[in-house]
Amino acid sequence: MATSNLANSRTLANGGSGIEPLRIGFLVNPLAGLGGRVGLKGSDGADTVAAALALGAEPAASERAALALRELAGSGIAILTAGGAMGETACQRAGIHHHVAFAPAGPATSANDTVEAARAFLKAEAKLVLFAGGDGTARDILSAVGRDMKMVGIPAGVKMYSGVFALSPVHAGLLARTHLAQGADAPTDEREILDIDEASLRQDRPATRLYGYGLVPRDPTIQVAKASAIGNDDVAALCRAAAADLEPGCVHIVGPGSTMQRLLAEAGLEGSLLGVDLVANGKLLAKDVGEADILARLDQWPARIHVGVIGGTGCLFGRGNQQISAKVLQRVGRDRIAILAPPSKLALLGPAGFFVDTGDAEVDRMLGGYIKVRTAPRREMVMRVRG
Repeated sequence: MATSNLANSRTLANGGSGIEPLRIGFLVNPLAGLGGRVGLKGSDGADTVAAALALGAEPAASERAALALRELAGSGIAILTAGGAMGETACQRAGIHHHVAFAPAGPATSANDTVEAARAFLKAEAKLVLFAGGDGTARDILSAVGRDMKMVGIPAGVKMYSGVFALSPVHAGLLARTHLAQGADAPTDEREILDIDEASLRQDRPATRLYGYGLVPRDPTIQVAKASAIGNDDVAALCRAAAADLEPGCVHIVGPGSTMQRLLAEAGLEGSLLGVDLVANGKLLAKDVGEADILARLDQWPARIHVGVIGGTGCLFGRGNQQISAKVLQRVGRDRIAILAPPSKLALLGPAGFFVDTGDAEVDRMLGGYIKVRTAPRREMVMRVRG
């Protein structure tokens, strides 16, 4: 789909009526999420990007962004975007008419390009910025627009702790479309913009900082910000019982988070707090692994996946544990997933329960429905998973 100027965009969107269409800014961090599947816990910095590419990581942010854009087709909304991989490419992929409002200086983009693009959208009177990225991208946009423009995040990063992200790319596009259709009085909420220092994260010393509050469309299903740590709530007893039940002759894929770290500790092993670890027959096979490492082990062993509930986001797969990818989940199977969570963590989720966003619609559907969660040594709850 060709790029246009604003006048042509107005004519095409409104059948030549000359009525000014609603405008949104559309922005992609092309490197967002690059380090996730290869276990790097982020994509910030040139060295991390180089390391991720060397490990075989492939950019996926533009593809996810295009999924959101397709939900705006036929809406009459004018799309303002940034040139090249920062948005124009995704617009072309989605077949969406668009106007380039900002052109980065070269193919290698930076946080400053994100800031300048957001400012260009604001100057062009966009009502909302729809962006694909993670917490760092949200933080950069907030620094440019403050509360003068609403924001909806298309989840595409590794670290997505902030409360501005939709549940999936399709949800992000629908959310933007329905909100703008409600007009100027459409309700909004203030949500926290959080970011975590990746260097500390890689050393299992997470340091999350609040950078401010962004305006988001009011929607009960939008991701909540990651909650702070809560009380012990019998986590030790829960994990002690689960550790005793780790079956031999099987590789156990243990996800990130404090509950999973406690599970390994009860098994007499030292796991990583925010990585994915592999365990078999009472031994730590590998620590802080990536997708390729897991897939290689699946050629040798039957497997079981163990995950906890990280904060209050409700995402089982697709946020901070991208190493347990759609390929891994498909090979292991739904019936080989064990979820551990104390009741207090489940209470944070409310009636919406869990959701998944693996990047593969077929796998998301496979995971959907109801699933058992172990909450105490001899207790389980059944929770809904939105696939």
